[in-house]
Amino acid sequence: MKYHPIDSKLFIKNRKNFMAQMKPKSIAVFNSNDIYPISADSTMSFEQHRDIFYLSGVDQEESVLLLFPDCPNEELREVLFVRETNEHIAVWEGEKLTKKAATKTSGVKTIYWLQDLEKVLFEMITYADTFYINTNEHYRASVETETREGRFTKWLLAKYPAHNVAKSNPILQRLRSVKEQIELDLMQHACNITEKGFRRILDFVKPNVWEYEIEAELMHEFLRNRSKGFAYTPIIASGNNANVLHYIENNQQCKDGDLILFDIAAEYANYKSDLSRTIPVNGKFTDRQKAVYNAVNHVKKEATKLLVPGTLWKEYHVEVGKIMTSELLKLGLLDKADVQNEDPKWPAYKKYFMHGTSHHIGLDTHDYGLLHEPMQANMVFTVEPGIYIPDEGFGIRLEDDVVIKEKGEPFNLMQNIPIEAEEIEELMNS
Repeated sequence: MKYHPIDSKLFIKNRKNFMAQMKPKSIAVFNSNDIYPISADSTMSFEQHRDIFYLSGVDQEESVLLLFPDCPNEELREVLFVRETNEHIAVWEGEKLTKKAATKTSGVKTIYWLQDLEKVLFEMITYADTFYINTNEHYRASVETETREGRFTKWLLAKYPAHNVAKSNPILQRLRSVKEQIELDLMQHACNITEKGFRRILDFVKPNVWEYEIEAELMHEFLRNRSKGFAYTPIIASGNNANVLHYIENNQQCKDGDLILFDIAAEYANYKSDLSRTIPVNGKFTDRQKAVYNAVNHVKKEATKLLVPGTLWKEYHVEVGKIMTSELLKLGLLDKADVQNEDPKWPAYKKYFMHGTSHHIGLDTHDYGLLHEPMQANMVFTVEPGIYIPDEGFGIRLEDDVVIKEKGEPFNLMQNIPIEAEEIEELMNS
């Protein structure tokens, strides 16, 4: 890993919080992700399953965490299994966790090699009535590939069919959505790396630059600051490309007079940031571009103020829609008749702003969080309104990541990243 070690007290507290919500005489099981094959002997870069990372800090493949808070054998209340390492593995693949290093990383005192899993699990199961299995129930999840977690669950339930089954995900949805201070610090670090990347491209962008050249500049800056790279597939959309919400080709030349919409951000220690900015290729907004830009920025500022404890996500988006409607009327993109005759299920403003304004962010870009429950302090949300006008050849989106506070306005983790139109122009022309 490129990132600095994380204090294990984060993972110790996360496990304590999780186990406090488990049923009596139950075992929870968490698996690492697979290393996914591409073809021949090629594989994708390893990405750890966020749940085992959240509970242990272990960031390598072939790892299993078992939690059994009621186990009569105290040594088996928290057990971590890792792949046995040796000199051969160290030479060919690099250093893996030793038992001592696994304890230092996770705070788990009982460490076994993975080959001992079935034997140790059998001993634990004799004391238990219920298994907590870890299914992916995120509202955006669409899983077609069988995961290591899925294979293990299938094996576990076939081998021990007499045990009851419970789900870890509802507990994790609540726990992971409310961040600890260490997590907020890691996310702030990711945002700081993103800031460095954005400031770099403000100095780099000129007419006729290619979108992929900008992507390369960002990747350079992220990597040199201990990030693995982009937190998600980057969007660098010049001109009308900005009106494709998930434009990721990044293969067009940026023309004088056009805008570039960026949806780019760095990760750090598996924690994500999520930034959107829109800048003029030549360093100067036209009057029309600036008017639309300032309208989006106004909506973002007003939407941010609504992110307070007790707010319901669905109602929040209705209120943001009202603010956006007002701005679209001022810009002449909507008229009163459009609003009076709108379909309540698809309001008039959706013609120009068709996506949501906010989502949870954390270990995942679209992080865990139960959207039907009220917002709480220390949840982190994006705020990302946009206006997209294909007929005028540009689209604008602005996005920051903000922490809900117990009192007062949210804290903007991206408050130091330039956003005002005049500041953008000044920096690009300095």
